[in-house]
Amino acid sequence: MSRKGNCLDNAVIESFFGTLKEEIFYETTTFTSTDELKQVIDEYIHYYNHDRIKSKLKGLSPVKYRNLVQLGLIQPLATT
Repeated sequence: MSRKGNCLDNAVIESFFGTLKEEIFYETTTFTSTDELKQVIDEYIHYYNHDRIKSKLKGLSPVKYRNLVQLGLIQPLATT
């Protein structure tokens, strides 16, 4: 990821930031401090990785999916 001059490397993070903005910032108008903003972002990242299910990942959160793949309990998705 993040190879110089390869715009396709940005797709994953751009998708994440788009989701974060849609689910957090477009609904929240103001934050009382920078610390509050950092806390909200940290909590969202934890939620996104540990609790938010993704249909592409067989209805699992990213962390649960990765753990099951590493244990050999499910097959990883084919990459293209």
